[in-house]
Amino acid sequence: MYEALPFLLLGIIISVVIELFVPTQKLLSKLPKNPLQRRLSLSLFGVLLPVCECGNVPTARALIRQGLHPADSLVFLLAAPILNPITITTTAIAFSFDSRIVILRVLGALLVSNSIGLLFSQKRVGSIITKKFEASCKHNHASTRQSSEVHAGFRIFEREVSSLLPALFLGALIAAIIQVAIPRDILIALGSDPVISVFAMILLAFIISICANVDAFFALALSSVFNTGSILAFLIFGPMVDIKILTMLRSTYTKQALIYVTAFVALMSITIGMSINYAI
Repeated sequence: MYEALPFLLLGIIISVVIELFVPTQKLLSKLPKNPLQRRLSLSLFGVLLPVCECGNVPTARALIRQGLHPADSLVFLLAAPILNPITITTTAIAFSFDSRIVILRVLGALLVSNSIGLLFSQKRVGSIITKKFEASCKHNHASTRQSSEVHAGFRIFEREVSSLLPALFLGALIAAIIQVAIPRDILIALGSDPVISVFAMILLAFIISICANVDAFFALALSSVFNTGSILAFLIFGPMVDIKILTMLRSTYTKQALIYVTAFVALMSITIGMSINYAI
């Protein structure tokens, strides 16, 4: 908690600034016209939007409303939680003894997110986003902010804190329980297996739904018993797909699209994790 909390609060403060002052429409107008280059640029948007996965959902909705293809919005949603300065910094600090983790996490995020974008670029818009949200995009009207920017900023800060702090506390608690409640020999046996360990960490990431800005500290607590591939699979899969984020995305994307996204991200994360286990 001591290591993670400052970075979480910094991420929330930056998210407030982003929501209030960043001209999203101008950013969109500067995107490349080539589909592959555009999706690659969107996957790097996280560098400019250093917030966690929850903070990116309203941004993605706004991007779609302003004309971005839903497939491209998925690229942004999946990559941004990992490819942002806060997450990269916390990962580098947590795994300062192994710089490969940071590099492989960034490359893995780029690979998975852009693969998803390519896959969904062939699908109809109606098969990706819900009819309700599609209708709201067609009838989108600009609204005037009813309160000052200061009050709006406090509301955003309160929303983010109430959403993210419980996840951080829960993640730290689960990490502590795993370390002291499960016999060490079981953890070592589970964590050292190149296949079972990856599946175990993928499942754990899905259940605990911890914020991407601080998940590296959670993974660090397990790095002494789990192998590199399983830790990496956790760090790639968790920020992209978990219970918390799927619940939020259901208001925008269709159930079928989210099932495809979950399955594809899981398969790619498992493949990357096992490849690292057998390569190292």
